[in-house]
Amino acid sequence: MTEKIEQMLTYYVKNREHHKFRRAPKDPYRLAVNYEREGLDDLERTVRRLRDMLEEETPVVLPGESIAFLRTVVTVPEIYTAAEFEELSRKHYIHEQGKVCNISPDYMHLLSCGFDGKKREIRKRIAEFEKNGERERVRYERSLLDTLEAIETFTDRYAQEAERVGNQEAARLLRRVPREKPETFLEALQFLRIVHYCLWCSFNYHNTLGRFDQYMYPFYEKDMREGRLTKESALELVEEFFLCLNKDSDLYTGMQQGDNGQSMVLGGLKPDGTESYNELSDICLQASLELKLIDPKINLRVNKNTPLSMYVRGTELTRQGLGFPQYSNDDIVVKALLDWGYEEKDAYNYAMAACWEFIIPGCGMDIPNINGLSFPACVVASVNRLQEFDTFEEVMTDVKKNIYAEAKRLRDSVASVYLEPAPLLSMLMDGCVERGTDISRGNKYNNFGFHGTGIATAVDSLASVRKYVYEEKSITKETLLDALEKDFKGYEELANMLRYEGPKMGNDEDEVDELATILLDWFADSMEGFKNERGGIYRVGTGSAMYYIWQSKDEQATPDGRHKGEQFAANYSPSIFTRLDGPISIVKSFTKQNLTRVSNGGPLTIELSDTMFRNEESLEKTAQFVKTFVDLGGHQMQINAVNREQMIDAKKHPENHRNLIVRVWGWSGYFVELDECYQDHIIKRMELVV
Repeated sequence: MTEKIEQMLTYYVKNREHHKFRRAPKDPYRLAVNYEREGLDDLERTVRRLRDMLEEETPVVLPGESIAFLRTVVTVPEIYTAAEFEELSRKHYIHEQGKVCNISPDYMHLLSCGFDGKKREIRKRIAEFEKNGERERVRYERSLLDTLEAIETFTDRYAQEAERVGNQEAARLLRRVPREKPETFLEALQFLRIVHYCLWCSFNYHNTLGRFDQYMYPFYEKDMREGRLTKESALELVEEFFLCLNKDSDLYTGMQQGDNGQSMVLGGLKPDGTESYNELSDICLQASLELKLIDPKINLRVNKNTPLSMYVRGTELTRQGLGFPQYSNDDIVVKALLDWGYEEKDAYNYAMAACWEFIIPGCGMDIPNINGLSFPACVVASVNRLQEFDTFEEVMTDVKKNIYAEAKRLRDSVASVYLEPAPLLSMLMDGCVERGTDISRGNKYNNFGFHGTGIATAVDSLASVRKYVYEEKSITKETLLDALEKDFKGYEELANMLRYEGPKMGNDEDEVDELATILLDWFADSMEGFKNERGGIYRVGTGSAMYYIWQSKDEQATPDGRHKGEQFAANYSPSIFTRLDGPISIVKSFTKQNLTRVSNGGPLTIELSDTMFRNEESLEKTAQFVKTFVDLGGHQMQINAVNREQMIDAKKHPENHRNLIVRVWGWSGYFVELDECYQDHIIKRMELVV
């Protein structure tokens, strides 16, 4: 790490000195009242919001920085008043906040031509649409021009500020980009920073960086070839860009600080079977290793032929306690996407959305996290009617009915989706400029993704019912139902036995793991063949997002010994109180299922003791563990390197652990800034440490 980066790291991260430029939070509805009074429609409002937001901003350029732009206005305004939004919500399904989010832009739509080139393209479209009398398309295209001009005006103010503080390099750069297309790696990074910054100011959140090592590589390679860069100077630029992603990330929308969607994908197979991992991919890993920051979240695409050395490289990052890289297996994911109808070129170009859902840069307007199904709830509904079933097969038949019924309820619940227009984001997506339509209306792929929560709790519960009630008959139906109704009060020995001696998914027991295969197949079957209102399919997955907290908090006690309200495991993972035979048994249990059918996203999430990373031999063993998971056909994995005592102390003395990073469900965050329920869940997961 160079002295310059060390100084910036201290300034922005350790001391957070840039916070002095921030203004006090403002009323989020401060502009919406004016928009309502003026009678503006939603498209006009989104364009005005970006312009007004950028006009409120105060340009800040530090003397030595090469890549500028810093947020000073902490509250992005809404385009609707509270009353208007309430009325809108009565008529439509509002996903999250009604914003286009959680997709992967194709930044080359602007990087390849600059704003000037894009404006020429837009004006050409305007002429065509005017000739055909398509007024609405003309109006839309003009909104794109207004958006670009607002960003240019803002960039001019930044260039003036750079000149004022004597940063001539930044001033020169900002006079060129984003108007002109970038010619150098530095220009491309500054261009990307401007666009990414303005997406957040447009309230399009969870903007991923996508396949950064692929679309930025031509700029890197050209500079290296022409002698403008060395690997050392390129690393410094990448590290400065990564620091930019952390300047304002605490202001970004998310369930928790850190849940901001700034994911980055490295490597991956090409359609011809060759590997795309390159020098820039390696530089990104090195930058993340040296900086030790929560952004960007690194995702490595791997496959059965990925060498062990690549896993060792990734494990070096895990050892830092960052909770990433997350690994995604091309052998499973590409096949899943092809089976779902994605074109081959798109399937091989997949990236991650905010957490781990698979999405195609530029053409995917999928909503991959639209809702979630609770497997335990489907099981509980059948267990509560246990007296009606003479055989375990009858129980399973009823569980299947519940899954199908819940699947229908979920499909019906997401009808009439409304999303705010997103003009800037539309210019980064295929076909929007050409068609004169906003990305909020849909694109090439318009699939909805449903999470599947608590699979281990559901499996363990069914396995216990089968073993103790129907096979051994050591627990009567009446006893089990009474114990569940009373939350095991008076049945403490039974609860303990079910928790710690009952059959569990994660111990490589075929009969138990087969239940997971059955449940996941039913989940896939229940959604197969149906189309959503946008013409897309329903994808299902093994992820949980925040539902492992939400869907468990009111769920009654379950036959695996779980108490009422006790949390499910995050994502596709063993129950948090399972006693395991070891890490290999886990990966065997969690790779037997038909994962290509449930690849909306959702990694096997495992906590490993930080003692497993203390020397090179243990580092290689951990890398081999990940490789084994991939070679066995696992679809995704993420690992926390944890220290239970450190986490407990961090709860007591947060001031001593400000930079302690953990993996939560699909993102990494600072432990001391998490809500207590998430902190406690992570500490509880550590009892499973293997």
